[in-house]
Amino acid sequence: MNKTIEIALNKQIQKEIASAYLYLSIAAFCEGKTLRGFAHWFEVQAKEEMGHAMKIYKYIYSRGGQVELLALDAPKAKLASAMDALTSAFEHEQYITAEIHKLYKLTIEKEDVATQSFLKWFIDEQVEEEESVTELIEKLKLIGERGGAFYMFDRELGKRE
Repeated sequence: MNKTIEIALNKQIQKEIASAYLYLSIAAFCEGKTLRGFAHWFEVQAKEEMGHAMKIYKYIYSRGGQVELLALDAPKAKLASAMDALTSAFEHEQYITAEIHKLYKLTIEKEDVATQSFLKWFIDEQVEEEESVTELIEKLKLIGERGGAFYMFDRELGKRE
């Protein structure tokens, strides 16, 4: 495996684990506000991000590379509402999408066709990630953060598998 690609993939592992850490912090905020459905949704999201990190981890070893786990900073989400939680998630997913695209461009530059193929899954996944959070934001805009509809929305989010 090209060393530059290996370093970039290790940095992406860090970003995926940091994503999980961010989503866990958002879940904690939601739990503290008794928004248990939102909390559950973000807990599932955190697990999904850890799965992404492990996918890259295993890929590096499948190509003869070496994983180096990098330090994490504390999550920096500033939250005051459910909409803040979802907006933070959307902005973060946009950031991760841009990072995956940079990584893909690097594989083109380094002529690493195998890693290009591997990253295709992440590119497609990011489209889904952004779409799902956008849908939740739009629903929350429609119903607001008070009343029965909000209560039902929170319950719906709690059913995520």
